[in-house]
Amino acid sequence: MLEKLMENLSFHDVKELKGKVTQVREPFEKQYKVGQLLGSGGFGSVYAAQRLSDGLQVAVKKISLERIHQWARTPNEPGPVPMEIALLQRLWGGGTLAPKGIIRMLDWFEMPGDGYLIVFERPQVCQDLFDFVTERGPLEESLARRFLQQITRALQYCHSSGVVHRDIKDENILVDMRTGEVKIIDFGSGALLKDAPYSEFEGTRVYSPPEWIIRHQYRAEPLTVWSLGVLLFDMVCGDVPFERDEEIIQGKLRFTKRISAECQSLIRRCLAFQPEERPTLDQILSHSWMTASAEDDDCMQESCDYAPSKASL
Repeated sequence: MLEKLMENLSFHDVKELKGKVTQVREPFEKQYKVGQLLGSGGFGSVYAAQRLSDGLQVAVKKISLERIHQWARTPNEPGPVPMEIALLQRLWGGGTLAPKGIIRMLDWFEMPGDGYLIVFERPQVCQDLFDFVTERGPLEESLARRFLQQITRALQYCHSSGVVHRDIKDENILVDMRTGEVKIIDFGSGALLKDAPYSEFEGTRVYSPPEWIIRHQYRAEPLTVWSLGVLLFDMVCGDVPFERDEEIIQGKLRFTKRISAECQSLIRRCLAFQPEERPTLDQILSHSWMTASAEDDDCMQESCDYAPSKASL
């Protein structure tokens, strides 16, 4: 039933249904004060903002209509909404119990004829993982392990909720600098989880698997696992393993830093050429490197105590 309600809609379907539905919302301008630009890209633009009712610091993502390629209908809304909003509603379920490791959508607003604004929680001292690694260089394996455990568990929750992110990368992982907790952000390339292969991809090329490069098809979990392999390599070596399509297809790994054999083993398994040879998310969490004793993981707190160069979402 829910799957039927969240079916993809064409642009003409959206226009027709929008004409039949009138949404009553308190204007965004009366609820939030917008501050500095935090970042921009293919996903849209993100601004720092403050909720006027209680002073809560939030982030506001602005998405133009021309950048919205997927629409969906949900049980919670009278009209069609961008797929990103539908996926976040599905993950959070309208409840107060927070799924760990996933950014929380607090509100959203339609700007008729222009696009949408999505309001997110914003940790007061945060930095995306790209900047985190860029500033510090390759991470200690104990810290990379802690991050990967959190990310993998969050992705398990996504998949169990019927959502696939499809753009896991360092720029889409937010690090809370006070707690060392990480959150997955930007579901703009996401989709409903399905067993059948996908034939469209809006994620990041250097994180895409060889089956997409060669056949323009992929399945959800093998895609996710490949991205995690690239992400782990990036964390412990300081950069992604492949830059060009030919390198992705060849799959030759050159470890530029001294990495433990167990860590290399997990990376190689995640980056197996054949999708069926990659581990599942469950198997990643049970891998010997992931379950290793981490008595010296206090270094994570030391790493996270440094002030970031910028707060980002």
